[in-house]
Amino acid sequence: MASYTKISDADRRSRSAKIDAIVLYGTFGLLMFGPAAFGAVEPWSIFVIEAGSVVLALLWLAKLWIDREVSIIWNPVFLPISAFGALLLGQILFRLSGYRHETVSQTLLYCAYGTLCFLVTQVLIRSSQARKIAVILCLYGFAMGAFALMQGLTPNGKLYWLRQPRMGGWIYGPYVNHNHYAGLMELLVPIPLIIAFSHVVPDKERFAAGVAAAIMVATIFLSGSRGGMIAILVELMVFCTVMLRRKKGAQIAIGAAAFVLVLVGLLAWLGGKELTSRMSTISAEAKTEISGGTRLSIDRDALQMFRHKPVLGWGLGTFPVVYPQFRSFYTNFFVNEAHNDYLQLLAEMGILGFAVMVWFVIVVYRRAFRKIGKWTSDVSSAATLACTLSFTGILVHSFFDFNLQIPANASLFYVFATIAAAPAFLQRSRKRKPIPAEEEFLPASEVV
Repeated sequence: MASYTKISDADRRSRSAKIDAIVLYGTFGLLMFGPAAFGAVEPWSIFVIEAGSVVLALLWLAKLWIDREVSIIWNPVFLPISAFGALLLGQILFRLSGYRHETVSQTLLYCAYGTLCFLVTQVLIRSSQARKIAVILCLYGFAMGAFALMQGLTPNGKLYWLRQPRMGGWIYGPYVNHNHYAGLMELLVPIPLIIAFSHVVPDKERFAAGVAAAIMVATIFLSGSRGGMIAILVELMVFCTVMLRRKKGAQIAIGAAAFVLVLVGLLAWLGGKELTSRMSTISAEAKTEISGGTRLSIDRDALQMFRHKPVLGWGLGTFPVVYPQFRSFYTNFFVNEAHNDYLQLLAEMGILGFAVMVWFVIVVYRRAFRKIGKWTSDVSSAATLACTLSFTGILVHSFFDFNLQIPANASLFYVFATIAAAPAFLQRSRKRKPIPAEEEFLPASEVV
């Protein structure tokens, strides 16, 4: 009977570990699916993310049943996430939304974001897991960058050279809008960048990561996204500040010089005269989008929307429905977003929603700053720094565009913020010395 119990326990632990792995890689699989599916902006791809998060949550619950215990790892960001959910529930239940159907739809999507954040906290708990995920995301980012370069060299105005966008756009990579491709790269670039300048992987892998980071940064400039250029420069400046605080001037200078040389070489080789021409004509090409003056008008109109409902706003996702009432100019464009995530949040969620967002940002930075001190040698610190840089880049870019209205970019943003604020990863324990034969069958409490 005793032997049967041991086999049963071992089998249970094995099944639990397999479910853990499925949930972990399934979560990041969903995160990588979004950008490949045109940013997950269409109903079918949104459904995949929502349904996928539900399936993964059910698997995690099945793991708890197998483990016969409820063990939940706490993350401080759960509080602001829950508060935001409570505000959304209030908008729906008390019919405060300007268009209830859209608010319900967006709430379901935000439930998917919250579920992914929760699951990542529960299953990404070891340094070995973080290393594998980092390598996967490096390869993924490099593949996206290489694809964007090939598409840029042989464009035909179609996504994947096959699909014609229904409403036009400035295609770059798998996105209709080049600004959102830049947002994706802002999220992914810090991962190979941190690997290249840390000591958490062998030298050959560090060199490969540095090349991948340079290619990914180059595509941001080649995409022509002005907000993306500003955001990635802020990320690089913050990273340089962190490196300089370590007081290793020679190593920093050599590494940074090598990275800049590779980046400049790639821009000269891949862009050349085309890049110079694109940089000088960005303002003209941007007429295919909403112009700078029009964006300012939209910003002013969004503030008017906020003044009419300052506490809880018009309802999440209602901006394109409510905005025509406040539009102060004539245009042929359909204004579907505010082109400023902060103003859109104020208009849709009011001062309470904006306050929760500020709370979320403060929690992430406070937790992250406590963990990044050993980023050159510790996987947990390195992952925290990478996620913090990604988080910072999107916060900067959100002043100019609406990356957080794109499900693919928003889900990555929230998950990376969650990782930055999560508890430190568990390190692999050192191998213990063999237990002498005479102690082999002592009770666990008597073996040191």
